[in-house]
Amino acid sequence: MTTVTGLASSNPGSTNPGSTNPGSSDPGPGPEIATLELAAQLRVVTVRLARRLRQLDTAADGITMSMVSALYVLERSGSMNLGDLAAAEQVQPPTMTRIVARLEEMGLVERGAFAGDRRVVVLSLTDRGRTLVEESRRRRTAALAANLAGLSADERALLEAAVPLLDRLGTP
Repeated sequence: MTTVTGLASSNPGSTNPGSTNPGSSDPGPGPEIATLELAAQLRVVTVRLARRLRQLDTAADGITMSMVSALYVLERSGSMNLGDLAAAEQVQPPTMTRIVARLEEMGLVERGAFAGDRRVVVLSLTDRGRTLVEESRRRRTAALAANLAGLSADERALLEAAVPLLDRLGTP
């Protein structure tokens, strides 16, 4: 049995160079396993990179990653009610209530009435919240640029060529 990073393939007598069974004509993992392997590698790398960039905010601003994420959603979407923000962040409303309460205490978010129905409360960024998001974005970009500067010209060119493909993967 050969294993490709957690994916097992059982084929006795394989002549695949990485196989444990010399003497077979098995060409190795099929395209579906290679695609799964690439998907797994991309998932791990992108999650790790995103986490590293988000951690820059928590270290610099003393707020949690959940709080930063909520600020980014509000910045991108504009005003929204607590239920919609909780849904966007994939958390329960009581959890979002606690996050928003802390953001309010810090002066980053404010509550207001919805124009069409005064009973509905909407959340929006304050000027201070908007400034924090802008600083966060600059900090993340600068950190990524510093890491890119440590790469060779060929490596940077390869990443530059991959950006449109990665963008396609991330676009619904």
